[in-house]
Amino acid sequence: MPLKLITRPGSENYYIRGTIRGQSVFESTGTSDRRTAEEIRIKAEARLLDESVHGKRAMITFDEAAESYVTSGGSTKYLLEVDRTGKPKGVAVHFRGRLLKDLGQSDLDEAGRILYPTANPDTRNRQCYTPFIAVWNHAVSNQWAEPRQWRRPRKPKGTNIAVLKKPRAGTKPVSYDRAATFVEAMTPAPAHVMTALFYTGMRPIELFTLEAHQVNTEGRWITLDKSKTGEPRGVPMHEFLVPLFESLLKRGGILFRSWKGEPYPVSDDFGGQIDTAIKGARRRLKKAGMPMTDIAPYSGRHSVSTQLVVNGVHPYIKDQILGHAADDMSRHYTSVPQQPLIEAINTIPVPQKWRDLAWWQDPLYWSRRHMTTRYPGDGRRKAKSA
Repeated sequence: MPLKLITRPGSENYYIRGTIRGQSVFESTGTSDRRTAEEIRIKAEARLLDESVHGKRAMITFDEAAESYVTSGGSTKYLLEVDRTGKPKGVAVHFRGRLLKDLGQSDLDEAGRILYPTANPDTRNRQCYTPFIAVWNHAVSNQWAEPRQWRRPRKPKGTNIAVLKKPRAGTKPVSYDRAATFVEAMTPAPAHVMTALFYTGMRPIELFTLEAHQVNTEGRWITLDKSKTGEPRGVPMHEFLVPLFESLLKRGGILFRSWKGEPYPVSDDFGGQIDTAIKGARRRLKKAGMPMTDIAPYSGRHSVSTQLVVNGVHPYIKDQILGHAADDMSRHYTSVPQQPLIEAINTIPVPQKWRDLAWWQDPLYWSRRHMTTRYPGDGRRKAKSA
């Protein structure tokens, strides 16, 4: 029978009820206005008829796919946010009402230009293309859209224009000897974070949300249920990290926590969750005459990528390790340890200074202590414990 508007005791809103081609419907219109409710009923009936004839793939909109993506745990950052005036903004707002089947590369490129007209290619990629592609991949996994390779914006080649601005910390690789010196100056808990980042290439947000059930130390494999691209992936574990993970696994749950035993706040920021620890290490190293302002959590990811290239690792293997590859075959093996990837990550060097850090004796115990190596001029004398 066709859809009808009904009322329910105790509710002012109208409800839609009925059956369209065998599909039963009973849902609220969210309004008490009869005219508005009738318009919603007509649209709902038309949509269900189209879906029954052409299938859901032909009728799902980008904002519907985005809502499903967020409900399944995806980030709303740059996708659907609210500005200071309370107005919604983001990629999902730009594509509101647009059918997935009608969207193409030119639509995505146009969105980048409209939403971020003065931004550089890296910013448009991060704030427009990445959330769009994450939603698209989620739609593909639900069979609402076809798999597609999207072109991302790139910096123009051959330019001779020098951009005079201070580079952001963490945007470039650093040597592992330099990284070891920096980590030595950190409190153990954030030092554990930085160590894992430099020997997995994971994104900071992936590490901050990592739980015990996702880690297989025997197989030296980490399974991420979802990543920044919206797809699951597997991460090989450097042998250097095995004692660290084995120790942290004893407490279960979220593995990497502050020295107070609290999980780091989840954020898409560039590792801002340990900002205080990073600043503390910089301050101590500066007093010791070893200024290091270029190292940040994302330095680990850039350093892994660069070191693998230097070590002659095949680009496909490198991309698999960093989560850049998203072909259908690689998804089938996200939870299966892959020996070529494990062998590749193990080519990353480990300075002796890193191996000699005191907290390797018992990482879990030391994670609850608030202390670092003392450098000249460092005013802290005593260790604190949780």
